[in-house]
Amino acid sequence: MLFCRFLPLACLMLAACSGKNDSTQAPQPTPSATASAAATATPTPAPSPTASATATPSGANSVKEQNDLYSFSYSWPAAAGNIPALARQLEASLEKSKRELIADAQKGKEQSDSNGFPYNAHYYSEDWKVVANLPHWLSLTGKFATYTGGAHGMYGLETLVWNKKVGRGFPAVEMFTSTKAVGDALGDRLCKALDRERAKKRKGTSKGQIIDDFKKCVGVDQATVLVGSSNGRTFNRIGLWFGPYVAGPYVEGAYELNFPVDKALLEAVKPAYREEFSKAR
Repeated sequence: MLFCRFLPLACLMLAACSGKNDSTQAPQPTPSATASAAATATPTPAPSPTASATATPSGANSVKEQNDLYSFSYSWPAAAGNIPALARQLEASLEKSKRELIADAQKGKEQSDSNGFPYNAHYYSEDWKVVANLPHWLSLTGKFATYTGGAHGMYGLETLVWNKKVGRGFPAVEMFTSTKAVGDALGDRLCKALDRERAKKRKGTSKGQIIDDFKKCVGVDQATVLVGSSNGRTFNRIGLWFGPYVAGPYVEGAYELNFPVDKALLEAVKPAYREEFSKAR
């Protein structure tokens, strides 16, 4: 994968929830974590996939494969595909994701066969979308999902900001001096915004049904940071995306908060990128 996708708390809660892969009935693959790359000494040959390609604009890409062993899909928009260096990077990520999925699925199939358990086909998907396309920058998010045979799948989000002038990209959070600086700049706005979203999702739910960890405020260090734009020239909005088990239980899904860039947030941007940002009007 392009970047690290898991937060420690999310992984810990997932392990506590699904622990053993003891499903006897294959669930619908829900969004999930990244597939492991464990290879076996005598891998089970992967069945011939049923592959399909969706008609896309020039530069866009959409790959889908499905068979009894696994289901795989990966896509990106034309804005990314029309940048050759970025297209190559995404193609490499596609191939790596697929290799890891097949290796993990083969191992899972062999374990199921040896223990007499039914095998639930593994799953991986990733869909890249444009957040902002500026004259010198392209901001993208990649929503990925995985199912590896447990009680349910897991999902997450990664970001990429591509510098068109120098031909390289990195996670959006690297445009800031630190996650602490972003959190300090937001102050209590973050906690208040999170609690408002929690109240919407928990309407009708007894407070006693929510564990204490999911009532606390969550720091920026546990979020995926996005950068967006409303003017098409500069980054003037930031987003914080909290995956399942981070701000709430799995059933509540992800939380996404958006904030306009102000003076405090501008000061949290690294000096090298500050001119690419502006205050929201």
